Amino acid sequence: MTEETQEPGRAAARRAVVVGAGMAGAQTAVALREQGFTGELTVLGAEPHQPYDRPPLSKAVLLGKAESAALDVDFAALGVDLRLGREASGVRPADHELDTADGPVPYDVLVVATGAEAIRLPGTEGVPGVHLLRTLDDAERLRPVLAEQRDVVVVGAGWIGAEFATAAREAGCAVTVVEAADRPLAGALPAEAAAPMAAWYADSGAELRTHARVARVEPGAVVLDDGTRVPAGAVVVGIGARPATGWLAGSGIGLGVHGEVLADEFLRTSAPDVYAVGDCASFPSRRYGERLLVHHWDNALQGPRTVAADVVGAAPAPYDPVPYFWSEQFGRFVQYAGHHGAADATVWRGDPAGPAWSVCWLRENRLVAVLAVGRPRDLAQGRKLIESATPMNPATLADPSRPLKKATA
Repeated sequence: MTEETQEPGRAAARRAVVVGAGMAGAQTAVALREQGFTGELTVLGAEPHQPYDRPPLSKAVLLGKAESAALDVDFAALGVDLRLGREASGVRPADHELDTADGPVPYDVLVVATGAEAIRLPGTEGVPGVHLLRTLDDAERLRPVLAEQRDVVVVGAGWIGAEFATAAREAGCAVTVVEAADRPLAGALPAEAAAPMAAWYADSGAELRTHARVARVEPGAVVLDDGTRVPAGAVVVGIGARPATGWLAGSGIGLGVHGEVLADEFLRTSAPDVYAVGDCASFPSRRYGERLLVHHWDNALQGPRTVAADVVGAAPAPYDPVPYFWSEQFGRFVQYAGHHGAADATVWRGDPAGPAWSVCWLRENRLVAVLAVGRPRDLAQGRKLIESATPMNPATLADPSRPLKKATA
């Protein structure tokens, strides 16, 4: 929790302003109206596009199978003043004003939902042919790369790197993925869970090079720190994202070690009448006994309901979801729920060399996380078992023919 938080309930608020028009910002507007907020409601989006969903950017939009991924939200019908191309430059909590290039915007309640921004590879600014994949504009710039079937080098074998490599191979591009760590998804999964995924790259016709650090990017090539030159008609950087909170500097709003807004269990910040939700905020999890920073779609969908309930004075339960995300890569549907950091035991279900398998993480024989590859039922049942903290039988759990819900102690 933050040291100083506001009193719950803002039923008398007349003006609510949401900064950020991504999933978290849009769903905050929807939730506020659904839960009875009748005051003025403004949503500011830095991009000029209608609010859109991000997961399709690395799939249908990138491959030209869809022009956009616009969110199915009728802002006009909700009575929302949607202001696009409007970037916040600062906030003055004492004055209850948000600063923008078009002048100050007053608020009674402010919700920070500015998400995260892709991390750039140092030294690549201005180098032609270097791309990120975070926004709709990024995806549109990458479409010709795939259409022209250029040789592509992907820097980073995380979720975005794998999804882009999948799309590039589907488009017929030659793909080399360079990863500084010893395996894909090194920052997201334990070594034993991520190791089987390395074979997926070769199976798809992509080349994965681990222990490969980029020294520099030149026009037409990526140069590794051992001097190896990897030809590149285009370079896609997927080395992570950081909370988009630089504009909060000097505001007094508490930030964490990753630059994220430190929210409490109701997603209130250290400033009165200011909330934070989605990729830009961390929150304390009683379930896992630590503060979580979750950069995934489901968090941006769920958090706004807690914010809205607190704004209208509905006394919500503390925000403590089971984190969930999914990815489609190399012909496999990968899902993850929970948080494995505090686990004391690991149980495998199925052969990781096969097309469908799961990994379950336990703490004191209770499920805390599950990774499912091609086993959506394991994920669905596992998520409920995490929520209920039901004791499990590890021996029964290891039998992939037994449903997870039948492996309780």
